[in-house]
Amino acid sequence: MQDYYWILTFLLATVGLLGSVLPLLPGPALIFAAGVLHRILHPDAGVPGWGALSVLALLMTLAYAVDFLSGAAGAKYFGASRWGAVGGVLGAVVGLFFGLPGLFLGPLIGALAGELLGGKGILPAGQSSLGTLLGTTAGLLAKFFVAVLMTFVLLTSLALKW
Repeated sequence: MQDYYWILTFLLATVGLLGSVLPLLPGPALIFAAGVLHRILHPDAGVPGWGALSVLALLMTLAYAVDFLSGAAGAKYFGASRWGAVGGVLGAVVGLFFGLPGLFLGPLIGALAGELLGGKGILPAGQSSLGTLLGTTAGLLAKFFVAVLMTFVLLTSLALKW
């Protein structure tokens, strides 16, 4: 039975890595869940320890915070107004429902619409939208990096009984 727990742990961690770049899959949360489930289903091993689970929880929170705020930060860096930043965040949320293209196009269209509604011309609004796209891409890469780090922490804690 213990083999099934290990398989479930590695399966969740692998799907979590994929979910860090694919929309609608909560990647970092799945990696954290892999650690928690392994701890619950395999209590006699005592791994991962509470220290490792705490680190995983902090990294998961960081991954989602960076992912959520990166589009708005990119828009602000490229001169977006509050309208553009809010439009980028709303576009990111709506874009989640449209798969991988929506992940990139949602914030872009949202920031553009927000800037146009806020009274900016098409060129400044386009510049803000470009910033949103770059910020969203940077956030996606950062979330993947944190998911890789989470997987490393999980596997290290399982190997070293941390």
